[in-house]
Amino acid sequence: MSDRIVMRTGEALVAGGPPGTAAEPEVVIGELDGPVGTALATLTGDQVAGHSRVFALLNTDIMVRPVTLCVSKVTVEDLRYTNILMGTVQFAIANGVLDAVREGILPKDKVNDLGIICSVWLAPAIIEQETIDHKALFEIHRKGMTNAIRKAMTNEPSIDWLLENQDKIVHKYYQQGLDGKI
Repeated sequence: MSDRIVMRTGEALVAGGPPGTAAEPEVVIGELDGPVGTALATLTGDQVAGHSRVFALLNTDIMVRPVTLCVSKVTVEDLRYTNILMGTVQFAIANGVLDAVREGILPKDKVNDLGIICSVWLAPAIIEQETIDHKALFEIHRKGMTNAIRKAMTNEPSIDWLLENQDKIVHKYYQQGLDGKI
């Protein structure tokens, strides 16, 4: 896998855990001296209230390789949500990246030359849960991140699969026949 990685995209959905623990990361992966590196640097320096961008860390000063920027898909306004997002979920994403390197999905010899931008989904309903199963939350987000990276690096789903299955798949939130009411 010595070819240049200009830009790869992927997403994954992992659900089935306790309420509020589903993961739906979307990733962009590419060389730091290309468009992904430019986007990563721009996002890092252009913070937006409620949508902080932080590097994926194993701990407060241990950043993973490839450098991975976490960007929340949800406007963050609650301290409890922030602590879960910037604690358990950030840690899970960092571990998912390292799992992808360990599994050979991301080339180990390129980890200092690649960057990843991860749009992170953490259900806002998580803060309504009296107790949170942080182990389940961690495992679901870790798996989601590794799956999103795998799909990005293998260009999944393929265009052939998409064309073959297009008419068999209905979006989970498509509301056919309900006059636009959800």
